[in-house]
Amino acid sequence: MRGACFVENVCVCLCDLCASARNSSGSSCAQRRRGRRETRKKGFLQSKGRFYPLLLTLPPFSDGFRFTFLPVVLPLSLMKTSNPVRTRARRIVRLLAGQYPDAHCALHYENPLQLLVATILSAQCTDARVNQVTPGLFARFPDVKAFATADPHVLEAAIQSTGFFRNKARNIQECCKQLVHQYQGQVPNTMEDLVQLPGIGRKTANVILGNVYDEPGITVDTHVKRLSGRMGLTTETDPEKIERDLMRLLPKKDWTMFSHRMIFHGRQVCAARKPNCAACTLAKVCPKVGVE
Repeated sequence: MRGACFVENVCVCLCDLCASARNSSGSSCAQRRRGRRETRKKGFLQSKGRFYPLLLTLPPFSDGFRFTFLPVVLPLSLMKTSNPVRTRARRIVRLLAGQYPDAHCALHYENPLQLLVATILSAQCTDARVNQVTPGLFARFPDVKAFATADPHVLEAAIQSTGFFRNKARNIQECCKQLVHQYQGQVPNTMEDLVQLPGIGRKTANVILGNVYDEPGITVDTHVKRLSGRMGLTTETDPEKIERDLMRLLPKKDWTMFSHRMIFHGRQVCAARKPNCAACTLAKVCPKVGVE
């Protein structure tokens, strides 16, 4: 019967399995050792930096092997190739950490509810403006029940300067009502629960998880979106797809701080219209995609 197997490691061969066949053909020990070495050499073919396994087949009544190439790619964990984008991403992580060691969430808050509300207000609005509004807002509505039972017109007036105030007021109030009825007034600590709340998407959920519950997450705001494209870390434009690309490239432990540092860098150096590439610490590793 013809026996076959996939080579799983460079040093795995079928010589030992076929010793009886070789012995019956009168091969010497030295010949068998040479056969093993040759098989180890031929057990893998390399093409463009990727290793592909071979199918080794032993024809019946045969003294040798027949090698058949199969277009099967090994799992990434077994490949010895490097990903240049991942390498660049991790260099960027190290450089940003050196430049912004104290990066943090720019929104001011004292508890999970305040961060949730502030993040909703930050949509299409600067963090500086939100920080001007929230002290008076939180003094007037100190807890989740106060927001849930607030007069909509009063709430709208309190946040009007942040823009889109009617939609934001509605989301804040509906979100707080759901927190009261389903979560005993507490902000949930999982992505699955947070994104079910009105006005809460993955961006807001990652802000809360990363800064309140120490659960790493990548926050794709306008700065992270812009800089990730310029740095060649993604070709996507949808925030969720950008988030997935960055998650694949970066160690999980760096996700939250990477987001803060990218936001700091976007505000201080890599502006939307005129990035200051001459003063950028990432100049040697950034491909400057789309920068003229």
